[in-house]
Amino acid sequence: MTEARSVSNAKPRATGGCLCGAVRYEVTGPLREVILCHCAMCRRTHGHVGAYTAAPKSALRIVEGRGLRWYASSPKARRGFCGECGGTLFYDPLAKDAMSIAAGTLDPPTGLTTTLQIHVASRGDYYPIDASIPQREA
Repeated sequence: MTEARSVSNAKPRATGGCLCGAVRYEVTGPLREVILCHCAMCRRTHGHVGAYTAAPKSALRIVEGRGLRWYASSPKARRGFCGECGGTLFYDPLAKDAMSIAAGTLDPPTGLTTTLQIHVASRGDYYPIDASIPQREA
């Protein structure tokens, strides 16, 4: 995915990128609402909770990819980040057709809301869980 993906000529629904601009992307079509992930991997990757939206892989187009690097975080997934500024961008579950996109990398306005928290049993001990957002233990 270091090259631009071929997508329709539809107008992008969303755009985004890393802090330094060495990775920029467009998404056509709908985005999933935001899910917060409290697992140890997301906390270590982000420095806190992971906040992700998602889209079909075919809807994601890398516009600028000079900084895009991939890290195989498990046999089932890889994580995309910028090799220049270190910004976390993507979570790619290899067996699925959806790419998770770090919500904070989207250009505003996103029009998204946070609708679920997952892996709350793994949360860090330094913060409370927001009881107003539905939760899943795992």
